[in-house]
Amino acid sequence: MELLSAITEFAAREPKIYGLIIGLVAAAILASVINVVAMLLVWLERKVMGDLQARYGPNRVGGRWGVLQLGADAIKLFTKEDIIPRGADKSVYVWAPIVAVATTMLIAGALPFGAVIIDGREVPLVVANMDISALYVEAVLSLMAIGAFMAGYSSNNKYSMLGAFRGVARMIAYEVPMGVCVISVAVMAHSLNLVEIVNAQQNIWFAVAQPLGFVIFGIALITDLGRMPFDQTEAEEEIIAGYNTEYSGIRFGLLYFQEYIVMLLGSILLVLLFLGGWKGPVIPVISFISPMIWFFMKLLIVLVALIWIRVSLPRFRIDQVTDLGWKILLPLSLVNFVWAVAVGLYFA
Repeated sequence: MELLSAITEFAAREPKIYGLIIGLVAAAILASVINVVAMLLVWLERKVMGDLQARYGPNRVGGRWGVLQLGADAIKLFTKEDIIPRGADKSVYVWAPIVAVATTMLIAGALPFGAVIIDGREVPLVVANMDISALYVEAVLSLMAIGAFMAGYSSNNKYSMLGAFRGVARMIAYEVPMGVCVISVAVMAHSLNLVEIVNAQQNIWFAVAQPLGFVIFGIALITDLGRMPFDQTEAEEEIIAGYNTEYSGIRFGLLYFQEYIVMLLGSILLVLLFLGGWKGPVIPVISFISPMIWFFMKLLIVLVALIWIRVSLPRFRIDQVTDLGWKILLPLSLVNFVWAVAVGLYFA
């Protein structure tokens, strides 16, 4: 009680410093949780891919389910020698993984991670509840290619450079239709705030109100994440491993885990924009965390769907990817935008 009263007194006396401390603590907790969940996501993908392809997943370390395999892999990566290629741009080479991971943390700060019910009222779990959070997240997503380009450019390797160029071309082709879909959702919800967008789906999900926008956003998201069948940035049979070919040790580990962190955050964004977020019937016994249950159930379905798509579809050529973005998805996203404006004005 004395500690609580001391904290309350300090918060009243120094509100700015108290807010800064709370923000740093929240950011540290958020970063820790996201990295742990991303590690679990790597394990989940291995197991689901093993089941879908009728083969064994990780099962050598940690018993039947291989739950300790990822920890063993992480120790291996963090203890391997860190090699910088001769002729590489050292400063850019060193900073590329840091920029890639920092970008994902900027996204995480504006995403609501569900909600809890306190005194009959939903309290969203978000670090920064911004009025333009949807637009902010879309803008920061477009920065992901910078880390990949830095890695490919600085490695003094033609295959890495080719992977970086492919990443930038893919990003430019798909950020536009993705952005149009985000604006279409905002028009229908009459807000760019992700929390208000979720609240606007109380009666109907935007995946139902905008089925075309949902499909376009899903395809654009998979492409932006660089996952199969749109992983031309690291197409193994063409460019070895793409932009991170020359990386080893902990720097490779950072770039590797960054891909899964972005996969997690992108799936959360899809759930928030089109699948109603944490909206669902209240579960009586656990009403306090009922919204969290619905949120993570939807998130798990999206993650498994992304893994399923990776297992099922072959890789497209880079010219097919850019043609799909510019010639098909962009016009269709504009059609969906007109539909969203018409429906939004009708229900306004």
